[in-house]
Parts: sequence; structure tokens; C-alpha cells
Amino acid sequence: MVSTAAGAARAAADQLRAAMNKADCTPTQIAIEIRGQFGIRPRAAWRLAHGLTLQEVADRVNDLASTRPGVAVAADASLAARWEKWPSRTGRRPTPSVLVVLAEVFGCTAEELIDFKDRQAMPPGELQLLRHGAPPRQAPQSSAPPAYVAVPEPESDPVQAAAGESAVWAQWAESTNVGDIALEQLTADVRALGRDYLCRDPAIVFRDARRLRDRIFDLLRGHQPPKQSSELYVLVGYLCCLLAWMSSDLSPRLDYADTQGRTAWLCASLADHTELRAWTLSTRSKIAFWDGRFRDAIAFAREGAALRPSGTVGVLLACQEADAWSRLEAADNAHAALARAHEAQESLQGDDDVGGLLSCPNFRRVNYSTGVNLRTGRASEALQEATSALVGPSPHAYGTTAQMRITLASAHVVMGDSDGAAEALRPVLMLRPEQRLAPIAERMHEFAAVVARSPMAESPIASNLQSAVKSWHLESAPRRLALSPGTLTS
Repeated sequence: MVSTAAGAARAAADQLRAAMNKADCTPTQIAIEIRGQFGIRPRAAWRLAHGLTLQEVADRVNDLASTRPGVAVAADASLAARWEKWPSRTGRRPTPSVLVVLAEVFGCTAEELIDFKDRQAMPPGELQLLRHGAPPRQAPQSSAPPAYVAVPEPESDPVQAAAGESAVWAQWAESTNVGDIALEQLTADVRALGRDYLCRDPAIVFRDARRLRDRIFDLLRGHQPPKQSSELYVLVGYLCCLLAWMSSDLSPRLDYADTQGRTAWLCASLADHTELRAWTLSTRSKIAFWDGRFRDAIAFAREGAALRPSGTVGVLLACQEADAWSRLEAADNAHAALARAHEAQESLQGDDDVGGLLSCPNFRRVNYSTGVNLRTGRASEALQEATSALVGPSPHAYGTTAQMRITLASAHVVMGDSDGAAEALRPVLMLRPEQRLAPIAERMHEFAAVVARSPMAESPIASNLQSAVKSWHLESAPRRLALSPGTLTS
């Protein structure tokens, strides 16, 4: 909360700026006057001279930095305030690159943003950079500490010089291009994407996830302490998991999804993060399953389960193993895996890091169970389970709901109830084209195959169902995206 004194000073500075603007004074003159009258540090004075809030400065810095190759900044109001307070104990030293971007925001030079107190505290190498010209805008930001540049003095004390060099390195080591609040926001953004994918247009969520991934990639090319680097690797690893799931939903090219999965695995290894490893293995199991590599899907699922991760990923891994075994017609193995999924659900410990798409609530587990039961000759159990789950009060992801309805329709076909099949399938046929994802389309193919093998295959209602499924596929999401290049990047 802004203090009364700070608010009064801001109001007085605003009045002074308004009066000097009427007198056609330049921002430089206004900044100098604000510093003189109110004893304000230079970076704050320049901000007040332009009438900007801390958040507005942070937003403009982020926008400008995003256009500078090699300059990655994730600023917020808190970080902008700490730049202004430095070198006080609660401040944070702005790097030369940050000073250059701030200078561009304020329309001044980088040296006009520092005073004598700043110069006393800045590393000699950075002062030299500012004195002789800031780092070139196109030069990539180095992740190495700045060299210690000393002015040669005949009577120089080597012990003092060595201490100075260590001080320069220590200041570099504790500097960062991402603040704690920015990390919290990035985490919230990743979680929001995981939730949004279950209900929003998948192509739009894919685009947003890609942009956020690129932003974190840029931050990792800069400099931050190891703990913050590890957090960024975890976040970008989860984003690559999300992009892998989305890619396999939106494109028939599963090798693209697998590339995202391998990148997520690298991030998990760099961060040494068990839960991310488990979710990456679940992701790769999913890709292998839809690619027809069922034994690879089982191997990935078992490797993930062996990590004993917290959250619901253990439930999902067991479900995925069961799904793959059912495709291999190994009913006993499939039901043993389903039993482990139920046990994992009953003994859950810990929360999911992301949630949404990267979670396995009970409804999702039941969806896997109904599919396995149907494939292993237990149509009545599949019908009962699906019917019970679909009448539940909680809202569910449209994709999971659609898959369960398709299983329910298939079970009705097997049981000889054509009207029940048509009724169960009706909401799926009404899905918007952008929601007709690849897994749902594959389940629709399975349904058509079940109808073709059933005693009702030659009946009018079966013919109508087959025709409806065929028309539905013409407007599926992968087909539409294949015919509309650029949708995911616009």
C-alpha cells in the first residue's frame, strides 16, 4: 500500500509537472526540478517527469526488451520500484541493458538515470560500459559475469584489487532478469493455460502457450540465480508438455508432439524435477499410444509410475498403461493396471503442479476404465460406468466427456440398443469443429467400426449413424488446421 507521505510527494510532483508542461519545459528540465525540490533519485524523477506509474514503466520495459535480441526482462511494478531504490538494501541493481531500455522509455541517456550514489555502488566494468556506450542492442546478452576493469595505478594494492574483482562477481551472481513476483505470475499463467485448454478454443490456447514458452526461453538466455533458473526450467518444461498434448490433439504429425516431449524431458533433467519427469513420461506415453506404438506407451507409463510422483499423474500413468494393454488384447494386464489406477486415486498425496490438462480427476480415470472395459468384452460394465459418470453434477472437460459418450454409444451398439447409441452420440455430433480433436476423432472411428461389426450394420439407423460420423470428420480440428496454415501462430 502506498504511504501517505509517498502519495503526497507523488501528488506534488504531478502538480509541478503539469505547471512545467504548461510553461513548455522539457522532460529533462522537469526531471531535474523534481529531483531538486523533492530529493528524489534519478530513475524515480524521470518516471514522475513523464507521469508514469511503476506498472506502466514495467510494461514499457517488457515491450521494448521483447524486441531486443538477447535482452530478456520480465519486469513488474515491484521490480521497477526496486530498480529505483537501489543501492539501498531493499533495491535491486539495474544492469546496463536495463538502464538502456529505461533510458529509451524516458527519452534520455542511460547516464542521466544514475547519480553519484549509484556510481559508487556500481561495478567498475558496468560504469565503463555506460561511459563508453551501452552494450549494442543487437548483441546477445552474455550469461558470463562482467570482466573486472580497473584503471592502472602504479601503487595499486593487489589484495584490494582481488577483493574488488570478487565483489564484482558477487554482484553479478545475485543479479537477475526475473523477479519473484514475475515468477509467480509466470506460474499462474502456465496453470491458467492448463485449465483453459479444457474449455476454450484449443488453437488459441496453443498459440498462447507457445508465446509464453518463447518468453521463458528468452529469460533463460539471460541471467538469474540457479534457483530461479531451475524454476524457469520447470515452467517451460510443463509448457512443452502442454504443447505436446495439444500438438497430438491438433495435428496428425505426432513426431512434432514427440519433439515437445523430448524438450520437456531435457528441462526436467536440468531442473532435477520428479513430477515434471513423470508428466513428461505420461505425455510421451500418450503420443506413443496414438501413434500405434502400444508397447512403447506401456514402457513410458511404467517408467513414470516407478518415480512414485505426487499428485494425480500416478493415476493417469496406470490408466494409460491399461489403455495400451487393451489395444494389445491383453485383458488381464489391462484390468490389473486399472486396479492400480483406482488404488492410486484412493491414496492420493500432494497436489498437481499445473492442473487442468495435466491432471487426472476421477472422471478422467473412469473414461479410461470404460474404454478398456468395452475393448475387453465388458460392454455392460462400460455402459453402467459411463452412464453413472455422465449424470454426475460436476462440469467436466468437453474432450473427456465426448470420449466417454462415444464409449457409451459403442456399448449401446454392442448391447443391441440403436436408439440408446444415437441418443448418446448426439452431443458429440454437435461439438463445434474446433473442439473435434484428434483423440475424439479416433474414438469416432472406433465407434464406426463397432457399428460395422454389429448385427445392426445393415439397418437404416446404422446407415444414418455412419453417415453422420463421416460428415463430422470433415469438420474435425486437425483437418481444419491442415487446410488453414498459420492458425496456430497468428
